[in-house]
Amino acid sequence: MSRDAEPELPLPPPGQASDAVAGVGLVPVRMVNEYVYCPRLAWLMWVDGAWADSADTEEGRQVHRRVDAGGGHLPEAGEGEEPEAETAPIHARSVALSSETLGVTAVIDLVDGEGRAVSPVDTKRGKRPHVAAGAYDPERVQVCLQGLLLEEHGYTCQEGFLYYRASRERVRIPFDEALRAQALEAVRGLRLAAAQKRPPPPLIDSPKCPRCALVGICLPDEVGQLAGTTPAPRPLAAGRPEALPLLVQAGHGKVGKSGDRLTIAVDDEAPVKARLGEVSQLVLFGNVSLSAPALHELMRREIPVSWHSHGGWFLGHTVGLGQRSVSVREAQYRRAFDDAWSLAFARRLVAAKARNARTLLRRNRRDSHPAEAVAEPLRALKRLATEADSAPDTATLLGIEGAAAATYFRAFPRMLKDDGPGRFDFTRRNRRPPADPVNALLSFAYALLVRTWHIALSAVGLDPYRGFYHTIRHGRPALALDMMEPDRPLIADSAVLTVINNGEVTPADFVHAAGGCAMAPPARKALIGAFERRLEQEITHPVFGYQVSYRRLLEVQARLLCRHLMGEVDPFPWITPR
Repeated sequence: MSRDAEPELPLPPPGQASDAVAGVGLVPVRMVNEYVYCPRLAWLMWVDGAWADSADTEEGRQVHRRVDAGGGHLPEAGEGEEPEAETAPIHARSVALSSETLGVTAVIDLVDGEGRAVSPVDTKRGKRPHVAAGAYDPERVQVCLQGLLLEEHGYTCQEGFLYYRASRERVRIPFDEALRAQALEAVRGLRLAAAQKRPPPPLIDSPKCPRCALVGICLPDEVGQLAGTTPAPRPLAAGRPEALPLLVQAGHGKVGKSGDRLTIAVDDEAPVKARLGEVSQLVLFGNVSLSAPALHELMRREIPVSWHSHGGWFLGHTVGLGQRSVSVREAQYRRAFDDAWSLAFARRLVAAKARNARTLLRRNRRDSHPAEAVAEPLRALKRLATEADSAPDTATLLGIEGAAAATYFRAFPRMLKDDGPGRFDFTRRNRRPPADPVNALLSFAYALLVRTWHIALSAVGLDPYRGFYHTIRHGRPALALDMMEPDRPLIADSAVLTVINNGEVTPADFVHAAGGCAMAPPARKALIGAFERRLEQEITHPVFGYQVSYRRLLEVQARLLCRHLMGEVDPFPWITPR
């Protein structure tokens, strides 16, 4: 196809500027490859800025380190007046080219040829596929666009090559009319998709999804089931994360960095070391210092640092650049100013909280209390959950939530160990400051839960401070508080019951002063351990049916909230185990 015969592109690249040299806003050819593979994947990566490393992406990065080390010099077509210039050999690595006419930009791994006749060579990490066309369509389209770019810069380019590193084979890709048309159509398709406010729908039961690096962000089967296009989701294909939170509560502790490890030193004791690759977040309680090199490395790796007071109050968190997308926050703010939408969201939130409180009470009644002792609270919580589903306004909903909380905490002592020397007394919920050990444990567990949700929401690009139910106040993470409400019984209260009923804490592990009650270090350590163990516990997802830990479940919920805000999922699937 000649340059004059190329069709005009109907949409400009998003954000295209007049600086054609810099190629600002041009479509990256690599993203066109992703678009042909999966339009939703390309939208998430290019428009939404989503990314997640996997073994495949890391292997591909290693393969391209040598390829990208080239000088990138490509002589102008016809450069020089000598006849020998027509047949001068060209072997240029890592060549950056762009074209306003085509609307694309690329870094070509290798340009090989003589004079004006050249061929792009694109390196792939795997083995050559045994298919009729020699390679799959995404790779064929990518190398074809590289050839079109070379033609745009005055070269003759009739074919390209794909070099498969694992099998050490070159596959010839001829640039026929059909492939050229397919490549230009893919560019148009990506531009049209990028102009939309929401991502394209996920692939349906595709074998591509399990190996995709972004499957845990895209959630194709989950979104498909909730939208009614997928009958039953496969288990989460992304591997179980090996990294876990590192919590430091030792007074006067110092956290530093040595190589690829964090070092935690307390007074004159030998420092404890933790590999950075095994740390998902760093949690600091009280007067713990963090060195600048350690903080810089944590931010570079996007490992958040959360800061707590000695008593457990969540003070804030430090992250690197974080989620760079604004589309989901735009959707969040639009929904927050929609009173009807916010009320519908809050109704289901309060109903889920009441149902989960009822479930915990039903499952954890102590044998010393007869079944009739919890029968009335169970009936009341069921009735209040139903009333919450149809509350006419926020004021009524607040009254229903308050009634459900009062009913639940009146029955809370019936779940506590009530014999032996480790007996705890609990009459009512109080705070600021908590007046007894049980309330001190509950307040601390809720602080841990709001921190966990705060970081989960920030990680997916949401604003933790703009919620839909809790009142917006300075410094109050309203959305984190919204999302944690149904999880209070499932995670926080369950951890408190565990440390009390298993004898991990005793009344002697608390300090009473100035009308309040605070935990001594042994109690705080025991509760943190129980809380983290609870997050690691797996349950059967009540909506999707597969096994998932509470820790992973919070991430899934945060990402489904993004899809809900952008209109892909409705209603939001609150977690209410039976």
